[in-house]
Amino acid sequence: MNKPLAERLRPTNLNDYIGQSHLVGKDTVFRQAMESGVLPSVILWGPPGVGKTTLAQIIAQQLKRDIYTLSAINSGVKDVREIIEKSKSRGLFGTQSPVLFIDEIHRFSKSQQDSLLGAVETGVVTLIGATTENPSFEVIPALLSRCQVYTLQHFSKEDLQNLLQRALKEDEKLAQKDISITEDKELLRLSGGDARKLLNVFELIVNSEKSNKIVINDALVNRHAQQVLSSYDKGGEQHFDIASALIKSIRGSDPNAAVYWLARMIDGGEDAKFIARRLLISASEDIGNANPTALIMANNCFQAVSTIGMPESRIILSQCASYLASSEKSNASYMAINKALVAVKQMGSLPVPLHLRNAPTKLMKDLDYGKDYKYAHDYANSFIAQEFLPEDLKGQTFFEPGNNPREASMRAFLKARWKEKYGY
Repeated sequence: MNKPLAERLRPTNLNDYIGQSHLVGKDTVFRQAMESGVLPSVILWGPPGVGKTTLAQIIAQQLKRDIYTLSAINSGVKDVREIIEKSKSRGLFGTQSPVLFIDEIHRFSKSQQDSLLGAVETGVVTLIGATTENPSFEVIPALLSRCQVYTLQHFSKEDLQNLLQRALKEDEKLAQKDISITEDKELLRLSGGDARKLLNVFELIVNSEKSNKIVINDALVNRHAQQVLSSYDKGGEQHFDIASALIKSIRGSDPNAAVYWLARMIDGGEDAKFIARRLLISASEDIGNANPTALIMANNCFQAVSTIGMPESRIILSQCASYLASSEKSNASYMAINKALVAVKQMGSLPVPLHLRNAPTKLMKDLDYGKDYKYAHDYANSFIAQEFLPEDLKGQTFFEPGNNPREASMRAFLKARWKEKYGY
């Protein structure tokens, strides 16, 4: 069998596994669970090509279990039940429960996910689900509560460079040629951080060269770029690139481009709910309080496409995308929460000021919990100046209203009440 380079280089143990040190590094909880042989069912969440399938296979090998693999794209309840029945019969003979790996588990319907519950809960199988989507949205709560969720991160530039060097050193087919890499910027750019795509692109370029002596540089990669891109368009590898183009077109207030990229996603068979979720995020991240109706519009869009389905949902998605693109923009709320999270990480768990604390018991009242708190509605305009931030953050500004009519009125409102305290 002529296996692709990515498959030939697939690691079989943690020592050869590149990246994800926060999960598989020495002394991590995940690795200790694997080595102890008592790993619970897990959901591996991360972008394409970061090693979810490989990690599942290594887990099965580490636990010395058989592994059954299903793809949610072409498997149904019948397939799940057959594996569960096989697993039950194995259990009768004292063998350990196998690993059931389900790729793209987010594509399983509720009934398909329901069919897993009993087997996962009773330990008939150890489930490993892989998903590129947020499990909180795509995995039913009952199943999610029975699994640990682990997030896999994008590979770093160094991770990808190490992978290329490993390919040159260890792959027998590549070793038959004299290959050197003098530049890798374009190669890494084309990969989009996807290790599998990086290796497939690399192999495609190497195989396209007739000479046995090959120097990989940016010029050579660019010469093959069109061939590479057309090859991966067919397989939907630009899924996230096109989604990014849609959101950036909305952010850039270009409804024409937004609708074009939306059409590309629809034509490629993209899940309507996936698109609607991104529109919902954009409504808050890129528009926010400049036009609060945008969030309502996007939420209604999500609810509508969830109810109606395709092909009619294309109309609703188009209405929402063009509305968001044509709306006033502000990222003030997005920036505010990011700044606040930085402060939390830097300052730690600062104590809540006493006057803001709840005092349900006499002891808490005796300790001055809630003392001197002023109830805003007892004062003119339902406002009285008092401190709401921890002592160490007094006067810190996180929310900066944007330069648009709605947020200009918010700025004026805040300035009238807080004067110069926050610099409004």
